[in-house]
Amino acid sequence: MFEFDQYLGFLAFLSILTIGFWLMIFLLTFVIPYWLFGAAKERFDEWRAEKKQNE
Repeated sequence: MFEFDQYLGFLAFLSILTIGFWLMIFLLTFVIPYWLFGAAKERFDEWRAEKKQNE
């Protein structure tokens, strides 16, 4: 079967894999959309202020 150090290595591998998986889920569902919508809103506000200033 497994020796103890192989068991610890397997647990470390599963932990790193799980942390990476949840980090990717978090980034794809929250951080990246937040960043994109924030940048778009800021650009729209700048565009609106520039348009108002030119009138």
